[in-house]
Amino acid sequence: MFYRSNSDGNGGETTWCFSQVKGTLEDDVTEADLISCVEFNHDGELLATGDKGGRVVIFQRDPASKQCVPKKGEYNVYSTFQSHEPEFDYLKSLEIEEKINKIRWLKRKNQAHFLLSTNDKTIKLWKVSERDKRVTGYNTREEGGRPRDPTRITQLRVPTVRPAELMVEASPRRIFANAHTYHINSISLNSDQETYLSADDLRINLWHLEITDQSFNIVDIKPANMEELTEVITAAEFHPTECNLFVYSSSKGTIRLCDMRAAALCDRHAKLFEEPEDPHARSFFSEIISSISDVKLSNEGRYMMSRDYLGLKVWDLRMETKPVETYPVHEYLRSKLCSLYENDCIFDKFECCWSGDDQRLMTGSYNGFFRVFERGAGGGRRGELTLEAARDAAARPRQPLRARRVAATAKRKKDEISVDCLDFNKKILHTAWHPHESIIAVAATNNLFIFQDKF
Repeated sequence: MFYRSNSDGNGGETTWCFSQVKGTLEDDVTEADLISCVEFNHDGELLATGDKGGRVVIFQRDPASKQCVPKKGEYNVYSTFQSHEPEFDYLKSLEIEEKINKIRWLKRKNQAHFLLSTNDKTIKLWKVSERDKRVTGYNTREEGGRPRDPTRITQLRVPTVRPAELMVEASPRRIFANAHTYHINSISLNSDQETYLSADDLRINLWHLEITDQSFNIVDIKPANMEELTEVITAAEFHPTECNLFVYSSSKGTIRLCDMRAAALCDRHAKLFEEPEDPHARSFFSEIISSISDVKLSNEGRYMMSRDYLGLKVWDLRMETKPVETYPVHEYLRSKLCSLYENDCIFDKFECCWSGDDQRLMTGSYNGFFRVFERGAGGGRRGELTLEAARDAAARPRQPLRARRVAATAKRKKDEISVDCLDFNKKILHTAWHPHESIIAVAATNNLFIFQDKF
């Protein structure tokens, strides 16, 4: 089963195929090597991953892969650096993990690249720049950097610039700390490229990129008595074009749109997006599975996508009452909620992403599966696809991926896999879509899979 896409401009049929896999394919993987976030930059030339060990790895598009016909989505390691270190809060006797929760790229303004990375408590602004020249002939120090004996300096020299081997340097330019009591779950850059927001379970703060010691609290849902707490913030994002608008989702399945022009503290939302619950379908797990794990605004800014445990919903920002599109991701797990609750999988937080043209959606599932949905005119669904990020795909480069199907009942067809055979340790939580091409990046444990279309 393949789906048909006209977004290539030629009306051709798109077949997804394997391009690359990054990371060791060995089964013995340390916890620190697990990928915790994936993000393309604005032109898709760079792809960054963060892991639980606090490292950021940046991949660069292979120039030759763009020149060949058809184009290839191949990336090479560009830079690797340690973004965060483990810390200990002595006041609270609390260990702070080095795990990278989110990475967000700034739009490029000069030769250097800038990105924000965050763990649970601290946000850092990194500058990534190239250096392919070196200065020689210093007066006061030797070539190795050691200071020269002033008594031996008999004449002045004019330093010269000479070509050198290319070096990529990552340096922290700003460190934004001590502003969150709870764990940071989201950061989002504003369209003005000067401010950004950071969100934890109960508060959202607004920062200026040039000011590290002060932020403005724009949302605070912490009750006076914590025993009255009924929901927490799960994700937050700025509108892609309107710098005064942002949305945040909650564990109760609601999304709030806030306008910073209305008040400095956005405790009153401008719009509330919530789907009425069917009282006949209510169960013990209803509140857990309705919690929204991710929310993403479309690139053109009219629509918004939310991911709960079992599915995706697309909302029109002009209609609050119900989503305009609903896409079941793994509805066959509804009968397995009890066992998923016992092994804590029901609390997994899946992310979602839009294609560059806003016509397709992608999110992850279990057993190494991820789902791609094609949006149809009027909210209809023309195509949906289940693919697998499998290690044996590396042996079949440029070969079409085989669509996978899951049988919800004991009776299954030859090409289907039983729901009882799914591996819940193979979770696809983090995915990213190239902003301009049909190239997708999928994080599977310590491996980064890159797939592309093949016309």
